[in-house]
Amino acid sequence: MSAVVEGFAGDIVEPQDAGYDAASRTVLVQGSPATVFRPANVSDVQKAVHYAVAAGQALAVRGGGHSFPGFGTNDGGVVIDLSGLAGVDIVDKDKHVVRIGGGATWGQVAAALAPHGLAISSGDTKSVGVGGLTLSGGMGWKVRKYGLALDSLVAVDIVTAAGDVVRASADENADLFWAVRGGGGNFGVVTAFEFAAHPTTDIHFGKVVFPAAEIADVLPRWADYLPTAPAELTSIASFANPFLGGPEAPLEIQVAYDGDDPELAAQAIDPIRALGTVLADDVVLTPYAEVLVDGAVPPPGIQLVTRSAFVDKDSVPDVLRILAAAGTAQGAPIIAIRSVGGAVSEVPETATAYAHRQAELMFATTVVGPPPVIEATRPAREQLWGTLAPHVNGAYANFLSDADATDVYPAGTYERLAQIKREYDPENVFAANHNVRPA
Repeated sequence: MSAVVEGFAGDIVEPQDAGYDAASRTVLVQGSPATVFRPANVSDVQKAVHYAVAAGQALAVRGGGHSFPGFGTNDGGVVIDLSGLAGVDIVDKDKHVVRIGGGATWGQVAAALAPHGLAISSGDTKSVGVGGLTLSGGMGWKVRKYGLALDSLVAVDIVTAAGDVVRASADENADLFWAVRGGGGNFGVVTAFEFAAHPTTDIHFGKVVFPAAEIADVLPRWADYLPTAPAELTSIASFANPFLGGPEAPLEIQVAYDGDDPELAAQAIDPIRALGTVLADDVVLTPYAEVLVDGAVPPPGIQLVTRSAFVDKDSVPDVLRILAAAGTAQGAPIIAIRSVGGAVSEVPETATAYAHRQAELMFATTVVGPPPVIEATRPAREQLWGTLAPHVNGAYANFLSDADATDVYPAGTYERLAQIKREYDPENVFAANHNVRPA
C-alpha cells in the first residue's frame, strides 16, 4: 500500500519505485524500508514524523548516511532522507554565523565557505553529513585549535517526536541544546544547524611516513610531543593498513597545521619529522576545503567493523605499547590514533553531552572484509580489547559499529540525557541511534 501524505512537497520512494535501491541503503548498510521520505522543507519533515508515529513504524533519519551501524536505514520502517535540506547561508557576517541545512555534507559546507575565507572545525570526509558528525562530536583537522564541530554550534532547529519545531540555543530550551551537543539523534530531526565559523587561511597538510619497524619507538614520542605542540597542529597516526602491507605497513602520521606561515608550520611539524627515519613527506600548503577526502563506498558484500575508545594522559604509554604490538602482528586491524586535547579540553566536561574532554587521544580499530573474514577476526579483536580495557574509557560514537550506547556516555551524562529524552521523546520514536532510553 502506497504512502499518501497530503501536502508533502518532496519525494516519497517505495519498493516499487525507480531509485528505491539507492534510496534504501546507507553508505555502509543495505536496508529495506517500507517508505523513504525526501522532504523539501521543514513542514515535510513534520509530516513524515507524524506519518511514522501514526503508522507505528520504526523511524530512521539520514543525513550523510555514514553511520557504521547503518542508523540511516531500516527494514520495513520509515526513513527520512534529509538530503534535500542542504542549504549553506551566512546569516550574520560580523559574527560569521552560518545556517546549514540538516542534510548538508561537510564537503558542501567547506566549498560554500571557502570563497568567504571561513571554515568550521569539522570532520575529514566530504560526504559525511553535518548532522550525524556534529550531534555526536565532530573531530577533524582543526580540533586542537577550534574544538569539536559541536563546540562551534550556536543553535539548532529540531522537529520533535510530537511534530513540533523547536529552537534550541544557550538562551532557548537550554537543556535540549546541551543534549544535542553529544547526545546524537535521540531528540528529534535537526533540520538546521547554526554555527559560528572562523576566518581561515590555507593550511599546511600532508603526511610524514616512517617504517613499520619504528612504530613502537616513534608512536610514544609522537604522543609525548603533541600536548606541547601549538594548538594549530592536529595529527593522526595510522598503521596496519591492509592495503599497504598489513603488519608490515608503514606508520603514517598525518599533520594539519592551521596556518599559512611556512616558518611557524615548520617549527610545529619538524619535531615530528625528527622522530625516526622519514620514508616520505608530502606536507604542502593546501586550501582547507581540499584537505577533506572523498568518502569510500565499500563494494557489495564488504563490511567495516570499527570500535573506538578514549585515552587519558596516564594511560597513553600502556595503550600505545599494546596497539604497537597488535598492529605489527598478523591479522592486525587498521589502527588510527587521533590527537585531541587543545581546545577540546578547555570546555568543562559537564558543559555538553559530549563528556570526554580530558582525553589526550582517541583511537579506533577497524576491520574490513566480507562477513566470513570479519567473523574470523573476532577472537583476536576481543582479545585485543580485553587487554586494552583497563587502560581506556568511553567510546566515540562516530567510530562505533555497536549500536549500544553504554560505552558512549558516562553514567551522570546518560542520566541527564534520559531525563531530557523523557521530555522530548517519551515513546522513544528516535531510537535509531546510540540510543538513550527515556527515564
